[in-house]
Amino acid sequence: LPDTIPCLLSPWSEWSDCSVTCGKGMRTRQRMLKSAAELGDCNEELEQAEKCMLPECPIHCELTEWSQWSECNTSCGKGHMIRTRMIKIEPQFGGTACPETVQRSKCRVRKCLRGAGMEKRRWKEAR
Repeated sequence: LPDTIPCLLSPWSEWSDCSVTCGKGMRTRQRMLKSAAELGDCNEELEQAEKCMLPECPIHCELTEWSQWSECNTSCGKGHMIRTRMIKIEPQFGGTACPETVQRSKCRVRKCLRGAGMEKRRWKEAR
């Protein structure tokens, strides 16, 4: 009898799917020992692993919190105020786009006094 019996191994399996759905992951494949272990030592590897790379994971837009509303832009009557927020992370690889970063809202301060109306009337009389 020869001292050692060569290992009897099954063919390698197909590579598994990548361990991630996007970005960097690992995949593995296996094979089986076909000969009985007691017939001799078998030091062949039965599993292999390798890195796999899928398309980059999408990076979604990230924004800061809204600022406080600004003061009303008029001292009397109707005006508007704004608030803003900053983009922290720009979207990449098909990530969700950034929504608006400026919002405008109407505001109304106390009614303007009639002084402005008086000036218009005077101007008409002057003509």
